[in-house]
Amino acid sequence: MTGMLAGKTVAVTGGGNGIGRAVSLACAAEGANVVVADYGVAMDGSNPSSEVANLVVKEIEAAGGKAVAVAGDVSKFDTGAEIVAAAVDTWGSIDGVVCVAGNLRERMLFNMSEDEFDAVIAVHLKGHFNVYRHASAVMRKQESGGSIVGFTSGAFVGSTAQANYSAAKGGIISLTRSAALSLHKYGVRANCIAPIAKTRMSENVPFEIETGEPSAIAPMAVYLISDAAKEITGQTYTVVGPRISVWNQPHELRSMFAPGDEWTAQEIAEALPRSIKYEEHPMLADLERRMAQMENKGA
Repeated sequence: MTGMLAGKTVAVTGGGNGIGRAVSLACAAEGANVVVADYGVAMDGSNPSSEVANLVVKEIEAAGGKAVAVAGDVSKFDTGAEIVAAAVDTWGSIDGVVCVAGNLRERMLFNMSEDEFDAVIAVHLKGHFNVYRHASAVMRKQESGGSIVGFTSGAFVGSTAQANYSAAKGGIISLTRSAALSLHKYGVRANCIAPIAKTRMSENVPFEIETGEPSAIAPMAVYLISDAAKEITGQTYTVVGPRISVWNQPHELRSMFAPGDEWTAQEIAEALPRSIKYEEHPMLADLERRMAQMENKGA
């Protein structure tokens, strides 16, 4: 290891399992003090425990690093404050946050309950906000600024059986872009990682996907926190195995103008198909294969 994070303090939500654990260990190995934040729940949200966070802290300490554990529900506003306070009270700063904590409530949109929607939005999107909000309040006053790393998913473009998850992940990208804009003048950066890796959540994906190990994700998180990435903000990167890809920034592609002051519906019907047309949904072409695999898995 090269000590890329020497002297920095980093908080990792979901830091006790899967990708979060890999990120926690990698940050510590690169010299960071680490707040391992994990509620330690089962996939359905039951049986919360601090055990997983404590175990990762012990791993870090056994390797000569420094870490503390925070066990709290990241969907709660005050937990975000507790995570940041643990870093500041213990080591005097919060230089990076990596928000990995997540959950799943798989259901087709027409069968999804309000609780299944709310639970996923709360942990993913609200959980990101809670940490971003409290971390940025400290980071903007630090001479060294800071780095915020959100975790989204390629599923933000749409999902057949995880509309709640897809909506949350799309919100995280917009939240992170907003953070990049509002915090830029304070020297605080904000970026997203869209990981694809073998985790408890990926085991439930009902069709074949490109995948890799959680350890392949951690180096990108380390890089984005480090000073080597001080010019990078407002970006979304896919990381899977040996592949890293950058996503496009959203922008309008084509325009058409009414012959008068406003369009009529009939004029739109005549003009749109031969003018601006439409953009094909990136997943529609592959939808039939995915649906067939989902049906076979459920059989």
